[in-house]
Amino acid sequence: MADMLTLDAFEEASVKVKEVTQKTELVESPHFSQMTGNRVYLKPENMQRTGAYKVRGAYYKISTLAPEELDRGIVTASAGNHAQGVAFAATRAGAKSVVVMPTTTPLIKVERTKGYGADVVLCGDVYDESCDYAMKLAEDEGYTFIHPFNDPTVATGQGTIAMEIVQELPLVDTILVPVGGGGLACGVSTFAKLYNPKIRVIGVEPQGAPSLTAALEAGHPVKIPQANTIADGTAVLEVGDQVFPYLQQNLDDVITVPDDELIVSFLDMVENHKMIVENSGLLTVAALKHLPAENRRIVSILSGGNMDVITMSSVVQHGLIQRDRIFTVSVLLPDRPGMLVRVASAIAEQNGNVIKLEHNQFVSTNRNAAVELRVTIEAYGTDHKQQIIAALQEAGFRPQLAQTML
Repeated sequence: MADMLTLDAFEEASVKVKEVTQKTELVESPHFSQMTGNRVYLKPENMQRTGAYKVRGAYYKISTLAPEELDRGIVTASAGNHAQGVAFAATRAGAKSVVVMPTTTPLIKVERTKGYGADVVLCGDVYDESCDYAMKLAEDEGYTFIHPFNDPTVATGQGTIAMEIVQELPLVDTILVPVGGGGLACGVSTFAKLYNPKIRVIGVEPQGAPSLTAALEAGHPVKIPQANTIADGTAVLEVGDQVFPYLQQNLDDVITVPDDELIVSFLDMVENHKMIVENSGLLTVAALKHLPAENRRIVSILSGGNMDVITMSSVVQHGLIQRDRIFTVSVLLPDRPGMLVRVASAIAEQNGNVIKLEHNQFVSTNRNAAVELRVTIEAYGTDHKQQIIAALQEAGFRPQLAQTML
């Protein structure tokens, strides 16, 4: 392993990226600290220019290119955040940029990438297919290819995050870092271990795309059969072979997180920190509860905040349902005047808030025997939900939980 990621290289990258980055100072989190029994800090790269940490690696890499490499134009592949970083950095350097994105990329990321000056080509269902096409373009058109993660120079730029963390919190015990292709984790873990080998660095990847876990088990990068996760920024089938040796050497552990935990983490971030963090950036927040409560200083890197509004609304709705803040009951009633009022009163007495009501008279041929009432109710959480259901039972109804369709 050529020793490219040195303290000198990180220092040079740190000075360079400061030309374009916003200051993302650590945010102490009383909410997550109390919830986890550790002292939790957030590194809000979701507030970074272009909405993610990726601008660091892209800008540093482009700053190292020779004039003739810039003149040929730059091509890359990305599901969104690296795309915007490259488009921004290339435009700033006066170079043409072409970005290949998967066809499934949210529209907002496509439009933003174009907005930073790139030509966007949509190709492939997943990042890996887009990357193959971008490399073909580089070969056919002579463009300079910049890999989003499998490049030690890009990884050095991303590692400037760790440098900022230790400057601000010198006694940090643990850094949680999201893992897709491994560029960010490579830079962060390598700098942290060079600076202070006692700092634990833990990679976090989605359960539906555990490419690093698979690589560590095999001892080398392997292609997993599919990436099935809402954390689209980390939906990568294979970690980079250039960065993998650094991950093998410098990561202390890897945690995998199911999508369900990302959904409630989104809700936690919005309600407690008023921050929008995309699903990949929430991996390190969801991972907090997988760590023992030891009152350690833990930093969660929030890698980005580029999330389209439709995804956001869907995640909020699912989060409220998962937390029992919204639920639906089905009640069978005789079709007689006043029955609806009795149901509504039982709910109101428990401070439940009815947000949707469906009255189906055709559930039975004998309407005197039963009509179905489906009530969708807002509650404070699981205990409150149980109180409301108990109150309906005491009022003589037999509520059945039903699937909530908002």
